[in-house]
Amino acid sequence: MDRVVIGVDPHKKSVTFEARDAREILHATGSFPTDAAGYRLLIRYARQWPERIWAVEGANGIGRPLAQRLLAAGERVLDVPAKLAARARVLRHRSGPQDRRR
Repeated sequence: MDRVVIGVDPHKKSVTFEARDAREILHATGSFPTDAAGYRLLIRYARQWPERIWAVEGANGIGRPLAQRLLAAGERVLDVPAKLAARARVLRHRSGPQDRRR
């Protein structure tokens, strides 16, 4: 299987994730609590993709605890600035030609 990027949107009580391959094909999406048990479940779930990279929104902010745990476990982690992630969400939710924003 190709390398998978696991995009993580951390919140106070949960982390939401998407796993996509190099072709942008969605392989999984879900949410786990931010406690120790939730972290263990997230890692266990992610092991199905041996070649994985974590893209953590706000790895220097709200995502820092998760990013630090992942790095300590030997995982590859990229920081996704919150502004960039917010822009991507806006662009993803535009509805196409009928969208008349200028």
